[in-house]
Amino acid sequence: MIKSMTGFGRCEVEEDNRKITVEMKSVNHRYLDVSIKMPKKLNFFEAAIRNELKNYIQRGKVDVFVSYEDFTQSNVCVKYNREIAAEYMKYFQVMEEEFSLDNDMRVSVLARFPEVFTMEEQTMDEEKLWQLLKRAVDGAAEGFVEARIREGENLCQDLLGKLKGMSVQVDFISERSPLLIMEYRKKLEEKVRELLEDSKVDDNRLLMEVTIFADRVCVDEELVRLRSHIETTRDTLLAGGGIGRKLDFIAQEMNREANTILSKSNDLTISNHAIELKTEIEKVREQIQNIE
Repeated sequence: MIKSMTGFGRCEVEEDNRKITVEMKSVNHRYLDVSIKMPKKLNFFEAAIRNELKNYIQRGKVDVFVSYEDFTQSNVCVKYNREIAAEYMKYFQVMEEEFSLDNDMRVSVLARFPEVFTMEEQTMDEEKLWQLLKRAVDGAAEGFVEARIREGENLCQDLLGKLKGMSVQVDFISERSPLLIMEYRKKLEEKVRELLEDSKVDDNRLLMEVTIFADRVCVDEELVRLRSHIETTRDTLLAGGGIGRKLDFIAQEMNREANTILSKSNDLTISNHAIELKTEIEKVREQIQNIE
């Protein structure tokens, strides 16, 4: 099976009053490029998330969105800062002595001063949190891969159809090419007879001219290579796996052979079919860009 480079996956995991949601989407890219957006408190797990995703993805520009919700009531605690409270009391005593004032400080008043009491989040169990996050990442990645496989199957069928159309064009050019030589010889012979009138035509000279023409317009090698490339592409598609780069290279080679055929052709019919062939190859190249 083959995979498309476009896909979407989503997974939501909730446990112990904590919920993590992971969403993934991707578009074409030459290499694997992962962008992760998540709350700061989860930044510690970024490297682990990237390593986990490598088990599922080889190529593509992947955007990952992670959201975290904590519904626990005990995740925040009050901290009493004794040293800061002592500092306040020390200076109140200094003020009492210097300005002859009554020190009427009460606990309820002292508690209102900055930093005497602070709110702190309790330390999270990183291993437990990672297991929860990993489940969400794996779930989203599995759905993401399934979407890529479905799209990949559609791509495979479309490409196989285009390869069939390319084979038709190659077969036509292959059948038409030998006729050019025969037509050229006939026209050349008629032209020479017309110029020489009743004089005898030099068959050796005529054969040499036809041979030069045949060598100039011969596309047998290009057609053989094209058939081989088409067959290799078909076999590679059916074999599946991470084949995008390989198919892209083969498509470039097919385009090169088609260009050579077009440049050698001096026949309008063959030129038209060569142009159709190039058009199909370009469509194949565009579709291959979507394969992982």
